[in-house]
Amino acid sequence: MGVGSRRDGDRGVGPDVKRKKRRLDATLIILLGLVVVALVVAFLRDAALPLRGLEASGRLLRGVWLELALGFVLAGLFDVLVPRESLVRWLGEDTGSRGILVAWAVGLLIPGGPYVFFPVVASLWAKGVSAGALITLITAKTLVSPIRMLTYEAPLIGWPLTWARFIPAALLPPIVGVVGQWLFRWFSAGGAR
Repeated sequence: MGVGSRRDGDRGVGPDVKRKKRRLDATLIILLGLVVVALVVAFLRDAALPLRGLEASGRLLRGVWLELALGFVLAGLFDVLVPRESLVRWLGEDTGSRGILVAWAVGLLIPGGPYVFFPVVASLWAKGVSAGALITLITAKTLVSPIRMLTYEAPLIGWPLTWARFIPAALLPPIVGVVGQWLFRWFSAGGAR
């Protein structure tokens, strides 16, 4: 299991919870395999391409390292400042539709890009927020961004098309959350085997 993943019984993380040694999980193996394949293909095309690719990666890292670091710091602070019990009370497995609706509102309003948002999501998941609530939150955040809508969409493509995209996108996250919760339970029970 990777960082931020959990089994149903493994709800909490924190200073008093023993850390498990990180092992190779499927995500890491797939990512490593993709990198190796891309390096081989780049080298076969031109021996200088892998080095140029690494230089491009360095430029990307220089451009986002601060946001990435701040996202992890925020997730860590969130982890120690927000009691697990509060999160589970509002967004846990037993909250049903209320948890979905709260996650929907939070997802529509939460600022920040993926470097800030996904470390916080990983922290929420580790603290016991339900799969349906997290799926709703992620869907709302990624489909609907009021800041993006006001700064890019409306000025560039106009309000009629912006509203035509925004309204269905804003209504979709709870549906995705409910279906996602059902699918998560099915996958967790071995339904995909």
